[in-house]
Amino acid sequence: MNEYFSLSEEVADALADRRPVVALESSGVVHGLSYPLNLDTALDIDKTIRAGGAVPARTGIVDGRFVVGMSEEQVALFATTPDVPKVSTRDIGPTLAGGGHGGTTVSAALVAAAQVGIDVFAVAGIGGVHFGAERSFDISADLVEFTRHRIAVVCAGAKSLLNPALTMEYLETLGVPVVGYRCDDFPAYYSVSSGVRNPRRIDDLTELVDAIRLHWAVGNDGGFLVTHPIDDLDALPADEVYALVREVQAEAEASGVQGPAMTPYILSRVSAATQGRTAAANRSVLLSTSAVAAEVAVALRERS
Repeated sequence: MNEYFSLSEEVADALADRRPVVALESSGVVHGLSYPLNLDTALDIDKTIRAGGAVPARTGIVDGRFVVGMSEEQVALFATTPDVPKVSTRDIGPTLAGGGHGGTTVSAALVAAAQVGIDVFAVAGIGGVHFGAERSFDISADLVEFTRHRIAVVCAGAKSLLNPALTMEYLETLGVPVVGYRCDDFPAYYSVSSGVRNPRRIDDLTELVDAIRLHWAVGNDGGFLVTHPIDDLDALPADEVYALVREVQAEAEASGVQGPAMTPYILSRVSAATQGRTAAANRSVLLSTSAVAAEVAVALRERS
């Protein structure tokens, strides 16, 4: 680890003792749920991971340093400061050099997790291939970053504004394993199914962890994607969500919204159109993926 990283005492001790740790991103705290739900959810995620026997390690850039294991005070700062920028892989150097704050996306959080030796990461929805990517070439850096680090990523599929079929095709091209943990279909963030099948399903936790270990043991250096869907009771119908996303995306494009502003724009408009149902679903899926990630992290330590 280098001078640009700061570990919390809890995370440093856990890594030194080879105890299970789950990495988290922080862009969702700033650009996801509104205050105070964003703060309450972030703290509940930490509690969920601890209850599962692992240590939470939320990543973020604070005052020009990568923090792994953000304190409650730092999370509260991000939750109440809406102009904290999202930081993807490409943004890390300039953000550190500028000495400011940055909410890590999946790709940037994976860089931080790999640097300090964390091998499990939890997130609600990964980035992927956007609808219309054949024109825009809009493909998330998350997918490429999965190929660079030996980290098991637990998620509820890709964000709902993304094309699940093309995302799965691109993951196959990159050689990233995608396994449904107790689910047949690739989830759709707010919805149980995207309509696309997972390449494989595994129901037993020990078998899942062995699959992850053996993927790395034979020389693969990339990540391993574990999907687990939102609870049925909190899920939204996939057809309704996709139709709404396409409508809002067309509106955004007509208004000139593009680049990093597109995702928060669409998610906020979809939340308003569903009268907050997506916010409740977002919280639900954040907690469920965190719980599964803690299980995976504990089992990995027990099998290593």
